[in-house]
Amino acid sequence: MSKRILVVDDEIRYQRLLDANLQTDGYEIITASNGVEAIELFSSQPFDLILLDVMMPELDGFQTCQRIREYSNVPIIMLTAKGDEKDRVRGLDLGADDYLAKPFSATELLARVRAVLRRAEVTTNITQTRYFSHEEIRVDFARAEVWRDNEKDPIPLSATEYRLLLQFVHNVGKIMSAEELLTSIWGPEYRNEKEILWVSIARLRQKLEKDSHAPTHIVTRTGLGYLMPPTDDDQSGNNNIAEEKSE
Repeated sequence: MSKRILVVDDEIRYQRLLDANLQTDGYEIITASNGVEAIELFSSQPFDLILLDVMMPELDGFQTCQRIREYSNVPIIMLTAKGDEKDRVRGLDLGADDYLAKPFSATELLARVRAVLRRAEVTTNITQTRYFSHEEIRVDFARAEVWRDNEKDPIPLSATEYRLLLQFVHNVGKIMSAEELLTSIWGPEYRNEKEILWVSIARLRQKLEKDSHAPTHIVTRTGLGYLMPPTDDDQSGNNNIAEEKSE
């Protein structure tokens, strides 16, 4: 079954450009001209990805992204003005998975769409256990959910944030470089896009850590990279994915 993509842009020429290029690659496309229309469409039918322009009437891309993130982790690619760094950072901060700067080529568009959809297809069969615990955080691999002790609802992570967390879960105690993380999560073409990683880690820390300025789950090793430090349970082998894989 082909993937369904919601294209949200008030410029008809970009709607047609995105529609033509994506349909050529086998995607089913539905279009919307503003954020209000996009939310109505998204609330009434399933989509695998949203391409969301920033500058739109009624409800802009940032507001639309923020509202969708209140109840869904659907992958979102923001369409931004070329070279407008603050828009890219703001979109990532609000939970977007990637951005695409206008004007863009069909090759770049399709590559970004494939990469984001690939990241959204999280596989959990690489471990023999269902759960992983790190201090007060618990990962349920079967449901692709992350919970904090004594809270009734799971932590709302986007598909990319969950994949990023899994990299640390499956490599507890190992320092992972920025290039390694970018290549593993976003793909080899992103190995120099460190801005995406910085924003994504900052956002993940805000959701996971008791104090994002003094993190205990995702720790920076200056000049080297990032790691999830082992806990006492990890060192004894309880719920530690890396150790189970090596046995």
